[in-house]
Amino acid sequence: MAKYILRRLLINIPVLLGITFITFIAYNLAPGDPIDAMVDPSVAMEPGELEAKRKALGLDQPMLVRYGIWLTQAVQGNLGYSYRSGEPVIERVAQRLPATLQLTVTALLIAIAIGIPLGVLSALYQYSKLDYVLTFTAFTGISTPNFWLALGAIYIFALQFKLLPSHGLGDPDAPNFILERLHHLILPAIVLGLDRIAGFLRYTRSSMLEVLSQDYMVTAKAKGLRATAIVVRHGFRNALLTVITVVGLSLPSLVGGSVIVEHIFAWPGMGQMAIAAINQRDYPILMGVALIASLMVLFSNLLADIAYAVVDPRIRYA
Repeated sequence: MAKYILRRLLINIPVLLGITFITFIAYNLAPGDPIDAMVDPSVAMEPGELEAKRKALGLDQPMLVRYGIWLTQAVQGNLGYSYRSGEPVIERVAQRLPATLQLTVTALLIAIAIGIPLGVLSALYQYSKLDYVLTFTAFTGISTPNFWLALGAIYIFALQFKLLPSHGLGDPDAPNFILERLHHLILPAIVLGLDRIAGFLRYTRSSMLEVLSQDYMVTAKAKGLRATAIVVRHGFRNALLTVITVVGLSLPSLVGGSVIVEHIFAWPGMGQMAIAAINQRDYPILMGVALIASLMVLFSNLLADIAYAVVDPRIRYA
């Protein structure tokens, strides 16, 4: 297992390089100029001043040269400095990363806790009224965009019933800070996790139906084993391989969806920072966000591969 993990880590290095290279080129080929975004349009500036600013930021260098400089600094732990504020990117990301992790991890746990058990129930009661209701709900959740759900949730739960706050992390000076943070976290985490709940439900149902039709499940029933033991020990455990794959691959969509959810709920995470950086053409900030998000995705895929061997002892990584 140790050799397999090491090999996967080494394979991820060129993958990460490819991601950062494509991202860097895409950002720099996008319409707009960072200098134009920084300059006040009401203040007249000479062309020489604009060129001096461009040279000071290194924007006068060829694109490949700039990527090489960024990569060299990133390997040393320096992700550059914000074009707008001059702050180190690593510090800005470190300030916003905990909030994004809280949101995405909570959304993932909610999706797992709700979606997977409902998928098992849907498979056990195939073609029943419960199955039809859950299937309809799942397709509705998959088809509904996050921004619409977020706006609807704010209108219903924050404005109409005033049960939950509509924005922010909460008051840091509140008597019980943990409860205050959870109170503000519930609504955006549920909105972000709803799409994954629907996906986990559908994939768990499909995987369970395939397992329930296997010969060893029929044999377990013939032996007179309890229904709970048959479903949990024999059925669900074998169906977990597909579910683990789906859970591991869901992190990219959660990270991508958090950009919209954070912006709507004014949740001060990396997604909100990324949107501000896009509007300001702040490429170092965008590259820092892309790098951290890529590392999170690659790490989640590695955890999924390791979980295969834990769930199914037949899997061995030579």
